[in-house]
Amino acid sequence: MDTAIRNPKGWGDLLGEGRLPRFAIICLGVWLNAADSLVTATIMPSVGADLGGYQYFAWATAGFLVGAILAGASAGRLSELFGLRAATALAGLIMTAGCVMSALAPDVGTFLMGRLVQGLGSGWISGFAMVAIALMFPERHLARVFASVSGVWGIATLLGPLVGGVFAETGDWRNVFWLFALQAAGFSLAAPFLLSGTSKGAGGPGVPWLQLGVLAVGVGAIAVADVLPRPGLSMALIAAGLVVLGLVFWIDHRSKVRLLPHRAGDLGTVVGSGYQAMFWLTAASMGFAIYGPPIFQELRGMSPLWAGYVIGVESLAWTVTALAVAHVSGAWDGRWVRIGAVCLVVSLLILTWGMADGPLAWVLVGGALMGAAFGFSWSFMGRRVMAALSEDDRAIGSSAITAVRQTGAAAGAAISGAAANLAGFHHGLTAESARGASVWVFAAVIPLALVGAWASWRLTGGAERA
Repeated sequence: MDTAIRNPKGWGDLLGEGRLPRFAIICLGVWLNAADSLVTATIMPSVGADLGGYQYFAWATAGFLVGAILAGASAGRLSELFGLRAATALAGLIMTAGCVMSALAPDVGTFLMGRLVQGLGSGWISGFAMVAIALMFPERHLARVFASVSGVWGIATLLGPLVGGVFAETGDWRNVFWLFALQAAGFSLAAPFLLSGTSKGAGGPGVPWLQLGVLAVGVGAIAVADVLPRPGLSMALIAAGLVVLGLVFWIDHRSKVRLLPHRAGDLGTVVGSGYQAMFWLTAASMGFAIYGPPIFQELRGMSPLWAGYVIGVESLAWTVTALAVAHVSGAWDGRWVRIGAVCLVVSLLILTWGMADGPLAWVLVGGALMGAAFGFSWSFMGRRVMAALSEDDRAIGSSAITAVRQTGAAAGAAISGAAANLAGFHHGLTAESARGASVWVFAAVIPLALVGAWASWRLTGGAERA
């Protein structure tokens, strides 16, 4: 093994030789995707009061995720077709246009269409950021870059809703989208300069339209399931959506123009087991952020602000642990992946037991362990997947990381929602429904976390590189 890989030189080496501007634009791109996906959590009551359409609240997030997943999945191929610099700049303009649509929306339909366009733009931005990491940073730097990206995600999980809340308090929710429009426009202007050194597109093999169409059907089914009032129908639609997503791997393996890397669906490979671990671990973690605030407010009498602070322990732990292990190399990177998976399972057990009536200290421990699960593991999972990609698959394989993560988030949100509704949440927020949801939102996803942990063991054990 190369000495430089065994003994990374640290942050100075990472940011040297002209890599600082590239690092900055990548972090900004990840921030735009992560924060904009969460910003509507605290402004939708204001949007509903202004535009109406309360029944479509969930689609402000679901529509964004559908666009982001499809964009992230196609980012690798588009970077090959148009070149990374041009494609990234165009993605920034698309996100800017979506933000302007939402900021100027005269009705809820235009607002939701703007969210879909924002999802497309930010999904491409984040996907192209992953491609830039794969193409522009040596392998010895990947753990630190991914740790930083993971830290940005953690910070955005906390600050996204907070930014929305600040603007909602001032009485003009539209300024949220003007703020993101300015950031996206600045990103678009800076990208061609800060990503200098990447080659122009050579044309690529084309766009895998069939796989993208099937992916859209699967993701759409899961997104619709998240807003259905009938829990049984919701669960059936989630199951159907997951089956359709499985078909994407089957079709892709037999297609001339591929959407995913070679053997991406094979758990016997590093790439296949890595994607599976990312998907299922992310899916298992969604309930705390979504259902924690209303449960705390109803059962513990917390204000929305204090409930938000309690949920924020997950983000804080994520960021702190990601940076704490960023320097790790050698055998310990695999150990931290496994430790992270165990942390997630333990966190779900703690929250299932203590969310409603347990000591608040234990709830904080559960939330912190959930954040630490990803802080410990995410950068090393991403590095292992990227290192295992062939040169031909490097662009599509790295951009798929974002799509896999967000697809897991959409599936996990829908599964948690179905579990909460089965516990009575769809009848309204009462002490009884909050108590039922406080158990089943977490108990229902423990099997998902165990599947993710098993895939993590495969990733760090005997999985093949290709």
